[in-house]
Amino acid sequence: MPGENGSVKEMGPVVHRSGPAGQRRTVAAKLAAALAATLLLAGAPADARQRWTAAQANAWYARQPWLMGANYVPANAINQLEMWQAETFDPAAIDRELGWARALGMNTMRVFLHDLLWEQDADGFSRRLDQFLGIARRHGIRPMLVLFDSCWNPHPKLGRQHLPIPGVHNSGWVQSPGTRALADPGERARLERYIRGVIGRFATDDRILAWDVWNEPDSPAATYPGQPKNKEALVAALLPSTFEWARAAEPSQPVTSGIAWGEDWSPKGKHSAIERTQLAESDIMTFHEYGWPEKFAERITQLRAYGRPILATEFMGRGAGSTFDGVLPIAKREDVGVYAWGFVDGKSQTRLPWDSWKRPYVGEEPAVWFHDVLRADGTPYRQAETDLMRRLAASPRRVVPEAAK
Repeated sequence: MPGENGSVKEMGPVVHRSGPAGQRRTVAAKLAAALAATLLLAGAPADARQRWTAAQANAWYARQPWLMGANYVPANAINQLEMWQAETFDPAAIDRELGWARALGMNTMRVFLHDLLWEQDADGFSRRLDQFLGIARRHGIRPMLVLFDSCWNPHPKLGRQHLPIPGVHNSGWVQSPGTRALADPGERARLERYIRGVIGRFATDDRILAWDVWNEPDSPAATYPGQPKNKEALVAALLPSTFEWARAAEPSQPVTSGIAWGEDWSPKGKHSAIERTQLAESDIMTFHEYGWPEKFAERITQLRAYGRPILATEFMGRGAGSTFDGVLPIAKREDVGVYAWGFVDGKSQTRLPWDSWKRPYVGEEPAVWFHDVLRADGTPYRQAETDLMRRLAASPRRVVPEAAK
């Protein structure tokens, strides 16, 4: 969920870039990555699906429409636990909101799951996920499902979630796995069961577009209090196994993890251990960019060198320079799929800017909404944006209508 280098990020009370990627690489992270690679080579099942070739990935992408959507949580859910738990799962709200999405020309959504949901009730969670997929299909939407997430509160708890903190952006989001599970080697088997289990149940389900195995795995420990100082090393050791477990379930859909933090993602760039795993293991290339349109275009150029399909799984922070007007025409012309952050204004409060963690917007609204497309009643925050979406969705692949330029 990053902004440009040096910008405030949306992941906690102290949310600044930590500098060039090289400054964030530690000896511990390198050693952990080397150990993980050794374990991966030693333990991978001989018949597990391998990473797709570039030709396989491009053949898959050629069968898709131009992909446009958002990162989705219902307006009445503060986080992924509240979205999916039996007591608060709301099919009617999901049906209504995905209907609004389809009316804008959206055909995909990026949706976050959580390991604790599987531990709590694997069968019940699977039934709710199946119901969600059925609703999405009725609206012509194929979601990308996110399995792990290193952003925000590192101490997730099942059950009733707290109310939104007044005036604060995304005040209730939780990590998966949380700090306890990430740091405890005894939790590894449970996390493996979750990844293999949820993908295994839906491995051949064409209602699912793709699997994002880990959202921003290199989100720094400094972005939220209470995280282990060696978080990067712990994640670097687990990430290769996460890809291994995902492929062991033999998914027919592509597997990926979006790169977000480094400065140069091209093959010539200096990559952290986590970035090397993401770039080497992803079937399709996915990325996050909240900077100006020219930065978005630069990221595409860097990733184009890998010869694989490219999706921007996070963009659109109006106050940071990432807007629908600036980014969507580039993405359509370059045939890059896009997922804006946020859809309907609700309990996530992501209309508020990142700086609300330091300066809550209590008693006042921001001059410009930061994220989100629609108000709670389904009307557009800005009509010109939704008109642009419809025009681009209706035009042929790679074609940007004159009215959208």
